[in-house]
Amino acid sequence: MAFIPGGLYEIGYEGSQAHIADGEGPVRQIEINAFLMDRFCVTNQDFAVFVAATGYKTEAERLGWSFVFHTDVRPSARRDVLSARLPGAPWWRAVRSAFWRRPEGRGSHITGRERQPVVHVSWNDAQAYAVWKGKRLPTESEWEVAARGGLSGAVYPWGDELTPNGHHRSNTWQGIFPDADVAKDGYAGTAPVDAFEPNGYGLFNMTGNVWEWCSDFWSTNWHMAATDATRKNPQGPNDGIDHVIRGGSYLCHASYCNRYRVAARTRTGPDSSLCHLGFRCAADVANAHEI
Repeated sequence: MAFIPGGLYEIGYEGSQAHIADGEGPVRQIEINAFLMDRFCVTNQDFAVFVAATGYKTEAERLGWSFVFHTDVRPSARRDVLSARLPGAPWWRAVRSAFWRRPEGRGSHITGRERQPVVHVSWNDAQAYAVWKGKRLPTESEWEVAARGGLSGAVYPWGDELTPNGHHRSNTWQGIFPDADVAKDGYAGTAPVDAFEPNGYGLFNMTGNVWEWCSDFWSTNWHMAATDATRKNPQGPNDGIDHVIRGGSYLCHASYCNRYRVAARTRTGPDSSLCHLGFRCAADVANAHEI
């Protein structure tokens, strides 16, 4: 894990790329305590160890299906496509038997993808893993502070250009969304968790690759009031329905999502399971000796 120093940090974004309805702003100063953050997303190998030790079954396994991006559905799994659809996102397919060990459904597997991020994990699944490891999910504010890597006001973990000098720094969609990812960054689908250069705190793939769960309930306005709760170690609203996800994924493209920026945010339900949704853990510094 990487050590993230405590102190005052500026988070939020109000520039031309902001999704205003998501509540990316205002730009605000917060105070947080020092904490630890996983340098990498939890991998298939990591999750397999957890499952072997505990016998845990993910919500996708118990439900019997999960959402797979339409171009990723294997021919062997096409007969397993169910009628369920996500409103406003017709490229998702509900595939019977898709779960973390079979990311694209029947006929797929994780052999050779041990160092890629585990996907098809719900918020509840991520919580179970974090507790087993003696860790926790990061708060949304911790996630953004860590993602910025010590930079103030930058759009990405490395600066303000998505591809500085034509150099790709994250795994996102290139091409025409949602039909063809030409993979100019080297990856169509998920990349290894140590792909690309780390940010200033030594954290890898804080934007792109897979969305990452945060502990907070979702709200677009809770953080706008300047109170102790929103400015000192913010934990998010006390209740809600959806949870925050951060960082974007390999499916994010400027024409549709553009949420691979450090301040960008969205949400999904705690039982949601998709092929581009993973997580990493955080921990309090006081618990470091136990991890």
